[in-house]
Amino acid sequence: MFFPDIETDRLILRKFQHKDLQFIFNHFSNNDVCKYLYDNEPLRSIEEAKEIMAFYEDQENKTHNRWMIINKQDNNRMGTCGFHCWDKQNNIAEIGYDLTKMYWGQGYMTEALTSILNHGFQNLGLNRVQAFVSIENESSSKLLLKLGFKNEGIIREKHLYRGEYYDHFCFSLLKREWKES
Repeated sequence: MFFPDIETDRLILRKFQHKDLQFIFNHFSNNDVCKYLYDNEPLRSIEEAKEIMAFYEDQENKTHNRWMIINKQDNNRMGTCGFHCWDKQNNIAEIGYDLTKMYWGQGYMTEALTSILNHGFQNLGLNRVQAFVSIENESSSKLLLKLGFKNEGIIREKHLYRGEYYDHFCFSLLKREWKES
């Protein structure tokens, strides 16, 4: 199994379930969560949330996945994280993540990403994990640097969003650089 449930000290990372639909809608329609997600507009309908859920069904046969991040203390959904664009031939994947604002700055995403990076390097055979982050998203850039990612530079005008192009930093982490394994 490529994408099993993962448990950390404070979190459970699991596949999306039907009962997550309302959270997905609320989460990805929230302007704070979506502020730097220039690849999609915030959700406007429950039907759009259903499309996201469908995209992540049957993850074992795809080149992307997403885990729901659950707080073990109160069983609340907190956000999502996962891999995208998994290039199995070259052992490369892109990492993505998002968190509900009330959980920002408490180390939850560090904990979640540490666990999926371990999984990616140890179990998926990844050699390189990359992330594309809006240059305005300082918190995300700091998180990746804290995890050992290197900033490789700016990908100019990576996304067209609401009529404007946005630059993104390209971060990468190689298996040989990963310290947590």
